[in-house]
Amino acid sequence: MIRVPRLICTLVAGTLTSGQMRSKPVGAKGWVRMSLMSKIVSATVAFALVAVGGYVWADINDLVPGYLTNSAPIDPARPFPTVTAATTTPDNSTLLTRADGEGEVPSSAKIAELAADFAADEDTLGKSVAVVISDTFTSEQITAVNADRPIVIASVQKILTALAAMEVLDPHATLPTTVVQTAPDTVYLVGGGDMMLSATHGDPDAINGRAGLRDLATQVAAQLKLTGQTTINLYLDDSLFTGSTTGPWADDIPPLGYAAPVQAIGVDVGRKEEGTYAPRYSDPAQEAVKQFADQLEEAGISVGNSPERRVIEQDGYAAKIDDERVIARVESAPVGEIVDYFLKTSDNTITEVMGHLVAVERGLPATFDGATTAVIATLDGMGFDTTGVELVDCSGLGDTSRVTASLIDSVINDMANDPSYRQAVRGMAIAAYDGTLDDRYTQRNGRGLVRAKTGSLPGVTALAGTLMTLDGRTLTFTIIADDIPDGGQWGPRQRMDAFVEKLSECGCS
Repeated sequence: MIRVPRLICTLVAGTLTSGQMRSKPVGAKGWVRMSLMSKIVSATVAFALVAVGGYVWADINDLVPGYLTNSAPIDPARPFPTVTAATTTPDNSTLLTRADGEGEVPSSAKIAELAADFAADEDTLGKSVAVVISDTFTSEQITAVNADRPIVIASVQKILTALAAMEVLDPHATLPTTVVQTAPDTVYLVGGGDMMLSATHGDPDAINGRAGLRDLATQVAAQLKLTGQTTINLYLDDSLFTGSTTGPWADDIPPLGYAAPVQAIGVDVGRKEEGTYAPRYSDPAQEAVKQFADQLEEAGISVGNSPERRVIEQDGYAAKIDDERVIARVESAPVGEIVDYFLKTSDNTITEVMGHLVAVERGLPATFDGATTAVIATLDGMGFDTTGVELVDCSGLGDTSRVTASLIDSVINDMANDPSYRQAVRGMAIAAYDGTLDDRYTQRNGRGLVRAKTGSLPGVTALAGTLMTLDGRTLTFTIIADDIPDGGQWGPRQRMDAFVEKLSECGCS
């Protein structure tokens, strides 16, 4: 509907009024005035009609804004075009072969030449060097130097503990931290081997900190308040592990932050503050129960005693209780993820915890000696040659362990080829990306192609893992120097990285 402007309505109304006025008797002067007014109104109406007609004409011809037009209707919008491009289908078999590392096998002569040149660098590496290079998929050695001579391998030794843990323990199992109520007013905090508890809430995406003391305290408070119990006595049972908590380590190891005393429970691996090498508490388990008491207080449960150690019935017994006396429980990350963690970060304490748990599972004392015995016995049982192997701990932090490079090579190949253990190989640090290799190979061609475990002690530098060559073949390597001339790490590491880089660049078929 087209609206009529208000001005026109007013003028028409005025015209009607003037017509009506004519029917009334008036005098001569009135008629003159009315006549004049009639002419003005008529002129105004005429002007308005002309103006309106002109606007309508302009609207029809699209010269002014409006609803009227004589233009042809606009065509409907065309549909959005579909673009077709030429495609090529890649040869999937080739891609999968290269991705799986089964490319062309490199020349053994060229690999042997590179290894001999490396081992002969006495100025940088000293006179005690061991090298083994093998084909990952066939497990056949390509070349070796001093491969069967027992040698100090530092943290590369963690690879042995990793395999033993994956073999003896369930990789999907978790480590429980529980609270056992033995009387209405008596509860025990029981350690099940998790030294990576969070002091507050657990983080489901973390490995260090998966389970939290605050979550445990919240569960306990809820259970106790159901019976009206708001004051308790709290005790610690960490008797799952026994013997010395530092084994062969020097007394300054915990204060320097290289490791914490090995116990059945701990918060953030016993650290006093944040940082990989932050100083550690001398008694992480006792510190954990103190922090748990604080969490209980915040949850509304008063702790009436100073928390102390007390064994419920017998050593290690409490960790296996699984009945109505357990009123709260939190769980660690799965064992498989913990193995990845200690391989990637080279965490000495957590490696020893896994060794102690292997001992428990094999019925041996959960001590340093029991753990090393359990690891070697596990490897023997799997068919590995452990001749000449002597372990004083499971992490390699002790500087008197001796292992052969050929054993490390065999273990890595076995883990790489068996789906049950492959997770451990994948858990090793990736060159220039994460873990203990995050700052190495950053300017070398091995970045992203090398997965390895590092090893460092005064006078010892080692590296062992897998790499992919230019031809897409996966090789296993173990390289160790345990008598470095000046004891420093920079030169030997650079030499090792350069050697591994040449192996990865090797298109030498």
